[in-house]
Amino acid sequence: MQFAFNEDQREIQRTARELLGRRAPLERVRAAAEAGAYDERLWDEMVALGWPGLAIGERHGGVGLGLVELVAVVEQVGYALAPSPLLADVCAALVIASGGSPAQQARWLPGIATGELTATIATVRHGAAAPMPDADRAGALVFVDGDRASISSAAAVERDAWASVDLTRRYARVRRAADEPLESDVATGLQRAEVALAAELTGLAQRALDVTVAYVKDRKQFAHPIGAFQGVSHRCAEMLALTETARSATYFAAWTADADPEGLAAASSMAKASAGDAARRVAGMAIQAHGGIGFTWEAGLHWIFKRAHADAAQLTDADEHRRRVARLAAQRLRAASTQVAA
Repeated sequence: MQFAFNEDQREIQRTARELLGRRAPLERVRAAAEAGAYDERLWDEMVALGWPGLAIGERHGGVGLGLVELVAVVEQVGYALAPSPLLADVCAALVIASGGSPAQQARWLPGIATGELTATIATVRHGAAAPMPDADRAGALVFVDGDRASISSAAAVERDAWASVDLTRRYARVRRAADEPLESDVATGLQRAEVALAAELTGLAQRALDVTVAYVKDRKQFAHPIGAFQGVSHRCAEMLALTETARSATYFAAWTADADPEGLAAASSMAKASAGDAARRVAGMAIQAHGGIGFTWEAGLHWIFKRAHADAAQLTDADEHRRRVARLAAQRLRAASTQVAA
């Protein structure tokens, strides 16, 4: 059995890593965050590479690949902290592709695939949509309310800029004037979107780990790198374990989406819960490992920490995902017991 990316998937991942490493170094992320603006040249390159349409079918102008390929790219977007609308765009597209009618898919997906328009997504809580990432530029806005979802055009909403803790993304409060329901398989689309979120969270955890390992190798006390001290090395080992657990759960969920759709509900929840917890904990531990400078604006670790918390809260939080996994496990046990009894 193959437990790694194939050659094509590795090439997609390598291309993403090299492009983002070159075009989105930390100083550019900082500049974009402080300016409240994205690097439009970077977005144009993402579009040229077909990233918004990776998981959109060819009949709608997309590349027609699977969720595994999309995860390979989105993980690198998280690692680079790339200031772009890609994550919200692909999450919304996954829900439209699964939950939209043929007419809705034909209306929205071709534009998303080619980058002519962007999309975004957020949950509805207490009758109002949560702050939506990149809603200021989105042409299609997807609202999730429990197991239902609806879509609005930009002309059918009112938007006000909203200052998030995560300055590497732009958010807006949205008031809907009119929308239309997505009446097909919304649940599967949401589960696939949660896997994409888990992929970015995994990339964030890996970036925090790498930055920390480099620092503890270089920083010296008593003429020794602090990474040689047992307490620090144990902390780095824990960070590695959390990151690899998140990656394994995320890759498994992405594979499940394409190869074993019946297992996606549980796999996606395990991925999002694991990656959300890992990214937040690893980012926090990275700040602690850096000591006093870890809390400073200049160190840059706060960018990772803040995006990790923002991503983990998107759509469904870790606690609800754990409850979902417990319910699914209980259902399977009841079904197995019934079969044995019969």
